[in-house]
Amino acid sequence: MAGSGCAWGAEPPRFLEAFGRLWQVQSRLGSGSSASVYRVRCCGNPGSPPGALKQFLPPGTTGAAASAAEYGFRKERAALEQLQGHRNIVTLYGVFTIHFSPNVPSRCLLLELLDVSVSELLLYSSHQGCSMWMIQHCARDVLEALAFLHHEGYVHADLKPRNILWSAENECFKLIDFGLSFKEGNQYIQTDGYRAPEAELQNCLAQAGLQSDTECTSAVDLWSLGIILLEMFSGMKLKHTVRSQEWKANSSAIIDHIFASKAVVNAAIPAYHLRDLIKSMLHDDPSRRIPAEMALCSPFFSIPFAPHIEDLVMLPTPVLRLLNVLDDDYLENEEEYEDVVEDVKEECQKYGPVVSLLVPKENPGRGQVFVEYANAGDSKAAQKLLTGRMFDGKFVVATFYPLSAYKRGYLYQTLL
Repeated sequence: MAGSGCAWGAEPPRFLEAFGRLWQVQSRLGSGSSASVYRVRCCGNPGSPPGALKQFLPPGTTGAAASAAEYGFRKERAALEQLQGHRNIVTLYGVFTIHFSPNVPSRCLLLELLDVSVSELLLYSSHQGCSMWMIQHCARDVLEALAFLHHEGYVHADLKPRNILWSAENECFKLIDFGLSFKEGNQYIQTDGYRAPEAELQNCLAQAGLQSDTECTSAVDLWSLGIILLEMFSGMKLKHTVRSQEWKANSSAIIDHIFASKAVVNAAIPAYHLRDLIKSMLHDDPSRRIPAEMALCSPFFSIPFAPHIEDLVMLPTPVLRLLNVLDDDYLENEEEYEDVVEDVKEECQKYGPVVSLLVPKENPGRGQVFVEYANAGDSKAAQKLLTGRMFDGKFVVATFYPLSAYKRGYLYQTLL
């Protein structure tokens, strides 16, 4: 969907017009060598979710930066327009052009706004690693996306923790940033630390002005994902490890050592299926790397892991779970129970429309309050403001809760 042009300066104003609507630019989310991303909201429809505006640098800023921006825009637009509709790939709402001057256009993509990245989750884990539930969830979602885009003939070519983001509305991880994506063939690709051996060789030859006889295939994405999953499990950045001679000599032994070390901390974690899955992604020979579609059949995905309470704090959903609100006295007295439930609902409605509210009187979930909001934006506002509040002399603990589990009536009794 293309939009009309509009005029603005090097930094976007508070408001801009595109697609026949007025948009408020609320904040800058990040910037790179060729583009900046801003949080925007449609002024004409207050109930609509916010979006992400990716503005590529205008041609003419500098020669190299201008060329890179135009190249990245065209590649990302082409890829996203062909790959639209998959739940694990960021949604492209539209494309438009703005003008710094009559002859200097700047390209823009309007995308869905996503939440926390895997890079941030790794930071929050404080070098302890992510839970098996989160690793499993992320691995399945990314493999679903890769299976789809590989079937369409695309290679993402820049898979890394910063390019995998959580969607609160869809309750899944999604891939972003398709500026380096390509149809299979020779390309200069991938970020250092997540670069497959064949891509490393091709990049070195390209920098030396030499042509490689080896084509990079979709297998490079599996290598990157294998490193990401290993980092999520270990809690360690592995950039220097994968470039070491020890890794090149025997990567399998290093992976075994990482898993053996973690098993000492928590021997109850059945991690060998994940270890074998990661090893199948990290073969030096790309022809022996497991394809995404086949990786989804790994026994690792049949294990029913439960989320840690930290997962439910970090990954937003439209459902809140309130702890430390009701005690047994309220649950056993019907009149007091109804009064306190009404009080809780009244308080929760201050942050947005409440679709449903559930307070189980029996396990699982006895005494916990589950609040379903119309959207994740409202639940995030409520979680931020309710956490630490006093209710009947007790501090409230507010976490998010998987919407899919809530809809099925699946209430986790114990969170590890």
